[in-house]
Amino acid sequence: MDLINVLSEICHSTSQPIIAIDGPAGAGKTTLAQTISLALSPRMSTTVIHMDDLYNGWDFALDENLTKTLVWLARSHKDEKPLKYSSFNWVLGSFDAGKEIPSSQLLILEGVGSSQRSVEELITTSIWLDLDPQIGYQRVLDRDGENIANSMTLWLATQEQHFRVEDTKERCEFVLST
Repeated sequence: MDLINVLSEICHSTSQPIIAIDGPAGAGKTTLAQTISLALSPRMSTTVIHMDDLYNGWDFALDENLTKTLVWLARSHKDEKPLKYSSFNWVLGSFDAGKEIPSSQLLILEGVGSSQRSVEELITTSIWLDLDPQIGYQRVLDRDGENIANSMTLWLATQEQHFRVEDTKERCEFVLST
C-alpha cells in the first residue's frame, strides 16, 4: 500500500479533509506530517499544526483547553475559515500573541492528542505511529537534550494514560510501525 496515494484519494473524496497523526513521543509524527504535506501540496493547499504549539506546557498539555482548541481549529477548517490560535512558547513558558493562518484545503494535526474523541467526527482519517515509548523517550532526549529528561519521564506516563482513556491506537484507521 502506498500511503500517500491512499491519503490523496481519501482527501480528494471529502471537502476540507483533516488528517490526525498520533502516537508516542519520538515516533516520527512531525516527520510524517511534513512528508504528507510535501507530497500532497502540489494537489491541494495544506496546513500542518503541531500539538507542541498548542500544549500549555508539560503539566497541562492534554487538558480541556487543548480539547477546546482542537475542536475550534477543526470546525474552523471545515467551515473554510482562517485558523486562529496562540502558540506555546516553551522558552518563556507562556502562550505568544495569537496568530491567524489562512484557510487551506487540507489540515494535518500532528502530535500526542491530535486524534482525540472530541474531534473524531471532524477528522477524515487518523494515523497511529507505533513505537516502544522508551525508544521514543531516547529519541526525544537525543533531539532536545538531557535537560528535559525529568519532564519526559513524567510525559511518558501522561501520554500513556491519555492513550488508554482515549483508546487512541485502536481508533486510528492506519497503524504504522516506526
